[in-house]
Amino acid sequence: MDQQLGVIFNYVRNSKSLVHNTVILVCSDNGPEVGFGSAAPLRGHKATLYEGGIRSSLIAWAPGLMPKTAQGSRNHTSVFSTIDLVPSLLSITSTPAPKGVLFDGENLADTLLGKSKAARTKPLFFRRPPDRETFRHYSALPDLAVRSGQWKLYCDYDGRNQELYDLANDVSKQKQFGRQHPDIVARLTTEVLSWHASMPPDNGPALGRQQK
Repeated sequence: MDQQLGVIFNYVRNSKSLVHNTVILVCSDNGPEVGFGSAAPLRGHKATLYEGGIRSSLIAWAPGLMPKTAQGSRNHTSVFSTIDLVPSLLSITSTPAPKGVLFDGENLADTLLGKSKAARTKPLFFRRPPDRETFRHYSALPDLAVRSGQWKLYCDYDGRNQELYDLANDVSKQKQFGRQHPDIVARLTTEVLSWHASMPPDNGPALGRQQK
């Protein structure tokens, strides 16, 4: 894959008609499988809702559209999801969105091109894979999660077993902040349960009972 990507990069870089209007994105849909890598210092692996399971690198290559100061740099602070790619790419390519379409993602084109450190303003919601309440050496994994700004909350389908973490200051999730911020716990629990209820149901609860 590295060899073939190099061929593409060189082709675009040496093409006067492509170098100034091409964006190449490389990303993964999840963190490493247990036994095949580590996401340290992030907690967790693939199939978990922990940061090590859902957070992965996004590489944006666009030499003709990025400031030179941004090329080769890293952005460790902006909260950006793959659902933000569609509205961002529509903006970059000046493509109008279809009428009546509402995106879950936000337009973060400047962040994608290294011109800004802006982050999502809306929360991100997650639901575990239906059959993964227990996975490899993990057990009793949380059912739902929500990321809102610096805060990440986990809970079960019924809203119990809440865990609140401050990802801006504790990316490894060593300390829970639920007792210090009960108002945030209550708000995020309400939001993630409402989102979960709005989604098509899956058989996670049934499979969870079977595992137990």
